[in-house]
Amino acid sequence: MPLHLLALDASSSACSAALLRQDDAGTACLARFEMTPRAHTRRLMPMVDAVLAEAQVSPSQLDAVAFGRGPGSFTGLRIAAGVAQGLAFGLDCPLLGVSTLEALALQGHRRYHLRHIVTALDARMGEVYVATWHCLKDTITAMSAEAVLAPETLRLPGDETDWVGVGSGFTLWEQFSTEVQLNMPQSLNDLEPRAEEMAWLAARDFAAGLGRAAHLVQPVYLRNDVAWKKPA
Repeated sequence: MPLHLLALDASSSACSAALLRQDDAGTACLARFEMTPRAHTRRLMPMVDAVLAEAQVSPSQLDAVAFGRGPGSFTGLRIAAGVAQGLAFGLDCPLLGVSTLEALALQGHRRYHLRHIVTALDARMGEVYVATWHCLKDTITAMSAEAVLAPETLRLPGDETDWVGVGSGFTLWEQFSTEVQLNMPQSLNDLEPRAEEMAWLAARDFAAGLGRAAHLVQPVYLRNDVAWKKPA
């Protein structure tokens, strides 16, 4: 059965949209990606319009909508969730939330053939959003739960010594423990979550029947206090 799935993301300094299309001819994904700090509100819908126009797909043809549900920038997550919920509600189609950390793991696996990946995003306040993954032939398996923590408290699961760090959280490299640094010979702190990988992950979840009504899918912040005020 043909599938048209739109994914969008605004969880970091980047902004992106992707359209995944599956039919008898195979699977293809069209995407737009820009580094747009503080411009997500202005850039997200034009990106959505661009990928739909390039694919010659009308919104009414969409079978599902997906978005980067977090963790990530509080403001960016709310922007993406609002746009995705509005589209899914208006089109009466299922909505899927995709982990930004899992999407980063898939990006690292596909681009660099990485097998053991630690994904980390800068959570500010001296913390990172982090999770660990085993990757094999496009199958991503979580090896630890997503968490927000101080870099020095991260512990790696198992006995593997070929971990690679992916994401902006590794700009805090010096704050990670010596044990983590010894077991992680490489880190790629310039990779950002992208809607392209989210589209592939959402297609997997859609096929598994995980699409839900728009109002039931919410951002995942991890941190309970989403509003933080600087002490006086």
